[in-house]
Amino acid sequence: MNEKIQIIFGLLGGLAVFIYGMNMMSECLQKAAGDKMKSILALLTKNPLLGVLAGALTTAVLQSSSATTVMAIGFVSAGLMNLPQAISIIFGANIGTTMTAQIIAFKISDYIYVIIFIGFLISFVTKSEKVKSIGQTIFAFGLLFLGIETMGDVMKPLASSPVFTDLIGRVAHIPVLGVAVGTFMTLVVQSSSATIAVLQNFASQPGPDGVTSILGLAGAIPILLGDNIGTTITALLASIGQSKDAKRTAVAHCIFNISGCFLFIWFVKPFAALIQNISPKGPEIEAISRQIANAHTVFNITMTLIWVCLIKLMVKIVMTLIPDGKKGVEDPGSPIYLDENIISQPAAALQLVAKEIFRMSDQVGDILKKTIELVKNEEVKSIDGLKENGEQVERLGKCITEYLAALFSSGSLTEQQAAQTASLMCVLSDVERMGTLSVEMAECMLERSDRKYKYTPEAMDELQKSLKVLNKMFCDSLKALQGDDGIEPGKMMKRKDKLLDLDIKMRKAHIERVNKGKCKASLTAPFTNILHLIDRMGNSCINLADVVESGTSMKYFMLEEK
Repeated sequence: MNEKIQIIFGLLGGLAVFIYGMNMMSECLQKAAGDKMKSILALLTKNPLLGVLAGALTTAVLQSSSATTVMAIGFVSAGLMNLPQAISIIFGANIGTTMTAQIIAFKISDYIYVIIFIGFLISFVTKSEKVKSIGQTIFAFGLLFLGIETMGDVMKPLASSPVFTDLIGRVAHIPVLGVAVGTFMTLVVQSSSATIAVLQNFASQPGPDGVTSILGLAGAIPILLGDNIGTTITALLASIGQSKDAKRTAVAHCIFNISGCFLFIWFVKPFAALIQNISPKGPEIEAISRQIANAHTVFNITMTLIWVCLIKLMVKIVMTLIPDGKKGVEDPGSPIYLDENIISQPAAALQLVAKEIFRMSDQVGDILKKTIELVKNEEVKSIDGLKENGEQVERLGKCITEYLAALFSSGSLTEQQAAQTASLMCVLSDVERMGTLSVEMAECMLERSDRKYKYTPEAMDELQKSLKVLNKMFCDSLKALQGDDGIEPGKMMKRKDKLLDLDIKMRKAHIERVNKGKCKASLTAPFTNILHLIDRMGNSCINLADVVESGTSMKYFMLEEK
């Protein structure tokens, strides 16, 4: 094979192994961390410093600033956090992503295959899901370094090529060109960690003298700055079709990195000298990988310290660039919290699902109240509005179900998260059923009007009492799901018994009225149907209470806000 083609395929193959290893490590780390992700995200408060810490920790776990940024965009779009919180998260993500470069700077080429074997052995032998995830993380960690080693091996012939060294010399002496190269590389690869790894590996190749780096730290820093600009494209793509605040969050990410590039580009040589002084000493080709990692860390920490003090200014800038404009009409039947981009982060996606289910439960609560009013006032003109509300709930329930199905099929759920997802599907099913049965009851009242059924005042009073008990059961079951300690799920069963007693009394009273000639016998079937609907709705409320008693609280899925 031609040497040039062999170098190209070697670079592409090594890069593919590296990116695959990095993505696999990110996914397995997330599975191993499980619901600790929620604890990290719970650090979110109005304090920007804690937001920075949360962003840094989340990125350190996910090993991807893009994943954290996309998650923050999803949360701000869903209303789970405000714009300043999301911006502070992104500041922290830029610090957290430097961890990858620091890890790559370690020279562990002699232990790569040992690490791969140990990781494979742990994941192959163990039956525990968490331990298996740890083993796969170690295996992916080894693959990551195998990709780096492969790229390093094929880069060695390039160091002796006069044409290539001349090209690199131009890049090293023209910082703007270096920034353009770094930006383009990251735009193509869609991973700043991958392009920085390539940069570290390439800079470690010796120049013509065999001692100094072919690129040098001063030549590597502009490319590093370009890598930071290129990674913002992921956030911009994730914000397409999202809310105004989501777009502002993505723009804030761009401003952070672009402003940093404009600031540091004028001080490349002094900055390189500073990094060399604070980094381990030794031959340049051996120390430069760590120097690049340190430059990456110092750059992001410095810019974070600057912007975290100016976070209000950042908010004003992005608000000016993307003004509010006219608010569109919200479609009750369409989800406003679900975000397809963060399905790969189940800990975050489940929180959005919980938020959407609560939104749907509010709609169902309104339908139930309107049904009670319809029964009380015997006003059937509002039936068309109730039917439309029921259809909206049905459409929304379908969207949430499809989202949960996508979560299941993503393969990124742990056993615990799969159980939580199943619980959410049960909650969704019963809440949706409450809405459907409420509309059916309203239709029964419409049928009564059309056929000129006339229930006695006693029957209507008893019916209203049952509906009031039912409404109280539904409201309390939702409060219990939200983690209200004042609601005891055990009391729900007592209310169900009360509902059953009312049902029995109403059936007996109806038969007595028929026998006495106060009610027509033809009313028995429609009246019994209404009682059956109330009984089924009571069962759905009990099902919601059972979910709480089984240890699932919807509050568990929500971000803790102070």
